[in-house]
Amino acid sequence: MEQFVIRPIGVVRVGDRGAQLEIKKEFIPALTNLEGFGYVNVIWWFDKNDNIDSRSKLIETSPYKNSPETLGTFATRSPERPNPIAQSCAYITHLDTQNGIIGLSFIDAENGTPILDIKPYTPSLDRVENPIVPQWCANWPKSVEASGNFDWSTVFYF
Repeated sequence: MEQFVIRPIGVVRVGDRGAQLEIKKEFIPALTNLEGFGYVNVIWWFDKNDNIDSRSKLIETSPYKNSPETLGTFATRSPERPNPIAQSCAYITHLDTQNGIIGLSFIDAENGTPILDIKPYTPSLDRVENPIVPQWCANWPKSVEASGNFDWSTVFYF
């Protein structure tokens, strides 16, 4: 089996000032010319689920109200997966390239979560104009912006 080395480039900070990404000093030069992008795709590590049980779980009891009763891990965004990697698309509220800070409107990661990578969101590569999804999630919002006003309690059991 091949071995991979993954080095976190920073951490997620969530607190009174909202959400932000704190980039490690040695990676701050990688923020050069990020200005002008309104969104980033943040690749992060589900560090609280990095254990043998979570990495072995391949079938989930669905948390969604109108979906099939069970779903394969790859049909979910569950933190329990063979490699606990997550991706979030987030709106940039402010950018401090000198200190390595990217302010975000929201991210679904916890305070202290390791960041693996950041990629600028570009519609030509990241947006699907007519996405194909199963019927059970076809009524979900069609954009990150609309997700903020959506009543997710109609979707999840929790």
